[in-house]
Amino acid sequence: MSDVKQKLYKVARYGALVVGGAFAISSIYRAVTAGPATVPRKNDLVKAERIIPPQGPGGDLKIETPTGDLLAGNGLVETYGKETKVAAQVPGVVAAIFVKEGERVEAGKLMLELANEPEKASLVSAEAAIHQAEAELAKVQAGSRAEEIEAAERESAAAKARADLSARVLSRLAPLGASGAASGDEVDRARLAAAADLEASKASLARAALVHRGSRWEDVALQRAKVATATAQRDEAKVRLERLVLKAPTAGDVLQVKFRVGEYYQPTGVEPLFVLGDTTKLRVRMDLDERDVGRVVVGAPAFVTADAFPGRRFSGKVMEIGHRMGRKNVRSDDPIERIDTKILEVLLDLDDAKDLVPGLRVLAYATAKKN
Repeated sequence: MSDVKQKLYKVARYGALVVGGAFAISSIYRAVTAGPATVPRKNDLVKAERIIPPQGPGGDLKIETPTGDLLAGNGLVETYGKETKVAAQVPGVVAAIFVKEGERVEAGKLMLELANEPEKASLVSAEAAIHQAEAELAKVQAGSRAEEIEAAERESAAAKARADLSARVLSRLAPLGASGAASGDEVDRARLAAAADLEASKASLARAALVHRGSRWEDVALQRAKVATATAQRDEAKVRLERLVLKAPTAGDVLQVKFRVGEYYQPTGVEPLFVLGDTTKLRVRMDLDERDVGRVVVGAPAFVTADAFPGRRFSGKVMEIGHRMGRKNVRSDDPIERIDTKILEVLLDLDDAKDLVPGLRVLAYATAKKN
């Protein structure tokens, strides 16, 4: 039985060798007859052919690539001066907006109001308190009126007349009391009446002198302090109101209005209320590859192109070169773009930036320095 198994094993092994050899010979034959691997066959070329239809009525879409010794990089259009993000100091509901996007504003222009009805009422109340305090001060400083002085003098004269009359009555009753013609009680009453009328006359005379002299300096100082307190309260109310009224900090164009009427604004949020910038002159911030840093120079001719304006070149020159390498500012959204390369910021001053808008991505080119 074991001999039979050995014979079967040998037959199977021999068959496997025969099949493997035939497969190897077939593969070698196909490789030799197929020709070099780098030369595509005619059938493969036919299958791989692609027909691209014309792009638009003018024929194929062509992208013109600038020629010459140029340094190229992605760029971003920005205002000549830095953009100003305008924000309020306090939170609140936007009550009114007085400007719109694209409008030119001057410094101090009223732009926005937050809800401020309680603050307006407080300011009106504080101003009324000032008027009251000033009126009281004026009254104290002016002293008594002519009519008040005349009345005081007449009262003093009447009191003196009563004192004189009481003194004469006492002078007549005193001898009569000594002789027994008048009772002692009558004499005492006359003496007390004369003394009382004399003191009343002195008091009236002192009041008349006070009216002539005017107000005391302490009263004037007190009223002045009340005026100062009311003024400080008015100023405080005005500051609270001004913090809810937003004015343009500088002249420029309104690039963005971030909020709408009725929305709640929070100073600690990410978004400002407005973005201002001067669009009378634009520039481009170009990302220059680190390999080209040694070939750029200030004053070199430059230009930019934009997909939005095919065929146009916006000319300018290199205005400023950065002093520190950094990361890219502009991404092309190309999936094969390298994002780990270092760049140097180069500012291009544009001669004519008509139709360009801040934030637009462009391709920037600068003439390389001659070696």
